[in-house]
Order: sequence, then C-alpha cells, then structure tokens
Amino acid sequence: MKIQMLSSKIHRATVTDANLNYVGSITIDEKLMKAANLLEYQKVEILDINNGERFQTYVIKGNKKGEICLNGAAARKVCVGDLVIIVAYASMKTKKAKDFSPTIVHVDSKNEII
Repeated sequence: MKIQMLSSKIHRATVTDANLNYVGSITIDEKLMKAANLLEYQKVEILDINNGERFQTYVIKGNKKGEICLNGAAARKVCVGDLVIIVAYASMKTKKAKDFSPTIVHVDSKNEII
C-alpha cells in the first residue's frame, strides 16, 4: 500500500507579489526551491495563514531573491504580505514512510532561510 506523506515545506513565507494576469502557478525563488527540494512544475498546496485559504497550484522558478508570487487565479486568494506555508507531498510505501523525514525550510520576513 502507498500513502501520501509530506515531502517538503517552506514555512511562513511572505507573499511578495500577486499577478492576476499571469497564466497561473506560484513563482518561488530558485534558492528556496532547491533548499526545499521542490521541482519546477511540481504540484504544491498553498496554505494562507492570514485568511485560511488552502489551494493547489504548481511551481515555477523565480529569479528574484526571496520571491514568492501567486499568479493567475491564485492571485485572488492572497494579499501581498500574507504569510503562507508551501507544502508538497509524495506517494510512498508505508514501510518507507515510517522512516521518512520531510525537508522543512524556515524563512524570515524577507524569505531568507533561517
């Protein structure tokens, strides 16, 4: 049997931009992506601490330091300055899941890794 497990998380990132006129996704600073083991186009769930919204989208690589930008329809679900948790899950066998540890990245108010 396989189960879904948290594979990685960026905890309490600050939304730096919301671009309604983009074709969807979340743009994340490439350095944060690497630290959290997130791949471009990977499905993620966004949890907005400020307003309780929870939604899914996919990751695109950002070029700006500390960038966390919600694009397209997702831009309506957040405000610039909101704190979000970005999570990704992986499907794995229960036996492996028992010994698995997710990658968790904590950031400060400028989205710098702490």
